[in-house]
Amino acid sequence: QVQLVESGGGLVQAGGSLRLSCAASGRTFINYAMGWFRQAPGKEREFVAVISGSGGTTNYKDSVKGRFVISRDNAKNTVYLQMNSLKPEDTAVYYCAGRFGAVFFTVNKYDYWGQGTQVTVSS
Repeated sequence: QVQLVESGGGLVQAGGSLRLSCAASGRTFINYAMGWFRQAPGKEREFVAVISGSGGTTNYKDSVKGRFVISRDNAKNTVYLQMNSLKPEDTAVYYCAGRFGAVFFTVNKYDYWGQGTQVTVSS
């Protein structure tokens, strides 16, 4: 069982930055692909960024490429999402998710989820 706890959300003005963190329990963190997903009010949960267990492979939603960076520190069992040049349309609850093995982009491939952290970008 893997438990995930997100932190770092908040209210920021458009153009600002936030860094989300997700701390994972367990001793085999490197075996888990990790992802960040988000859900805006009235919308389905969507992929934002994913990273392989080693950190060697990353992928991003097109609308965040060049603005967001996903990374991980396997020694600290933590994955990060650095969000720069934030836009009002980035407003959502952001969720950290994990799965054993290969990285995927789809919500239903991930078995473990955090409780979510709210990110609000004002215009």
